[in-house]
Amino acid sequence: MSAVMPAPAASRVLFSGNEAVARAVWECGVKVAAAYPGTPATEMLEVVATYPDIYAEWSVNEKVSLEVALGASMAGSRAFCAMKHVGMNVASDCLMTMTLTGVVGGLVIAVADDVGMSSSQNEQDSRFWGRFAHVPVLEPADSQEAYDMARYAFQLSEEYQVPVILRMTARICHVKGMVTVGERIEHQAAGFTKDAARWVMVPGHAKRRLPLMHQREQALRQLSEQTPFNVLEPGADRRVGFITSGPAYMHVREAFPEAPVLKLGLSYPWPLAKAYELEERVDAVVVVEETEPLLETELKAAGIAAIGKTFLPRMGELAPEVLAPAVERLLRKESAPEPEGAVTQPVFPRPPTLCASCPHMGVYYTLSQLRNLIISGDIGCYTLGAGHPWNSLDSCICMGASMGVALGLDKGRGEADKNKRVVAVIGDSTFMHMGMQGLLDITYNRGNVTILLLDNRAVGMTGGQNNPANGRDIHGMPAPRIDFRKLCEALGVKPERIHEVDPYELPTLFKLLREETKVDDVSVIITNRPCALVQDFKPMQPYFVQEDKCTGCGNCVEIGCPAIHVTRRESAVKPSGKTVDLAFTRIDTAACTGCGLCVQPCAPEAIQHARPGLVSIVRK
Repeated sequence: MSAVMPAPAASRVLFSGNEAVARAVWECGVKVAAAYPGTPATEMLEVVATYPDIYAEWSVNEKVSLEVALGASMAGSRAFCAMKHVGMNVASDCLMTMTLTGVVGGLVIAVADDVGMSSSQNEQDSRFWGRFAHVPVLEPADSQEAYDMARYAFQLSEEYQVPVILRMTARICHVKGMVTVGERIEHQAAGFTKDAARWVMVPGHAKRRLPLMHQREQALRQLSEQTPFNVLEPGADRRVGFITSGPAYMHVREAFPEAPVLKLGLSYPWPLAKAYELEERVDAVVVVEETEPLLETELKAAGIAAIGKTFLPRMGELAPEVLAPAVERLLRKESAPEPEGAVTQPVFPRPPTLCASCPHMGVYYTLSQLRNLIISGDIGCYTLGAGHPWNSLDSCICMGASMGVALGLDKGRGEADKNKRVVAVIGDSTFMHMGMQGLLDITYNRGNVTILLLDNRAVGMTGGQNNPANGRDIHGMPAPRIDFRKLCEALGVKPERIHEVDPYELPTLFKLLREETKVDDVSVIITNRPCALVQDFKPMQPYFVQEDKCTGCGNCVEIGCPAIHVTRRESAVKPSGKTVDLAFTRIDTAACTGCGLCVQPCAPEAIQHARPGLVSIVRK
């Protein structure tokens, strides 16, 4: 079997890894592609959706996206699914049964690991899914390999009737390189064949499929020794040889250009015979893998004296500045250092914050003014409410967890918390992803929780993608728009306990939150302003600070808007003798979109609309 099917009419283009995968998906004749947005995987489906002849959708979560892809594969069509690493946790329910049923049309799952946690709540190693589910894992080292391996993955999937995981990392997803591409080759769907013994996974059928899965894995192990994606590269420096995969291969080659390297492209199943061959050629074998010692552990179990995480960190990227000194210590036969975290480059501190006019700011400002609350948060832009100046989130675990955690806080509260009220904060997309089940659990089990459902009509954190809350599909075309009021009522919330509010109207929001948190029942407050970065948002006339009126009270600073800048700080003594800190401010009118949040707490009324002449200059 050839590594990559031929690409007709080849041309060279500059692609990121995400773009390269999307191009390969189109060329391979894929008919259905589904995903849920999540950095660093988001752009794969966004680019796929721009190609003709493919049905592409934003699914409500990763599990549904994989089920959609599986259904297309069962019909004989090629299918593609993409997600970030934590998305596979959600999709694994489908994956672990799919490994028994197998597939018909080629099915490729691109999983993007956020090595270094630049935009994630944890750092997972998706290679484990290959071992866990007994499915092959391909790991590209650059954009060209991302393209080549994605194309190969569809062949591999169909030849062995198995889903194939394409393990990407943030470094591969977002770094660009030249890629030689071809044109689309149509794939004819074979059609769905009824076969209950294969597709209906009751225990009796599943038991008969299990031996087939193990037979397939043995065949894949033989393939791993033969595929050109797994190559033993010779080197003149015999002191140490490396076994590595993905972008870590590039780091190894940069740091040790003369060393022998076993480069793994098909990293599961791993080629054990090639590993034995490398061990015979060198004095020491070092496994360079991001992030867990998966391969190192397996090689040691096979009798190879592999060295890895005793010298290398278990988190972050293994860049040359991390790798080189660690291996040099090994060569000098120094003792292994104490475990250390990832090496980070010193940069000017830029704490994350919400955007100017973000509708979430009013919510968190209001929450910061209330007392005796326990606030359960969730995954999205609004997670930033945990930071300065609001400090208004007490937990954030995973997608949709604000609901279940809130119910647990309510039911598990003791004497120390008996007077505290529980609030759950969740965004529109996250609510549809995993929050609906949690709300149903709260109503069914008679919880006492106030839910803030922040509807900003976008998957804001990953770039403002469309979802069922804004009434547009992945192509921007009209689609049914969910009615959150009716949905919450259907999930068991009493109609009188469901409210909609403009989050820019601070007094109304404050009064409503204070009242609803006092009610011993489930209540939902839906905010109804769009994300400031999407097309639904309409900028208004910006504001400026009238300096001669500003008293330095600093109330506007507490809103947290990045368009507000402190120009100077002073201390003053009140008649009572108390010393107070003053913060005099200005507003960047180029960033201000006129939401008016800062105007409402300004005691001296020093914040005014910018002059019309200035506004026209700013808007240009």
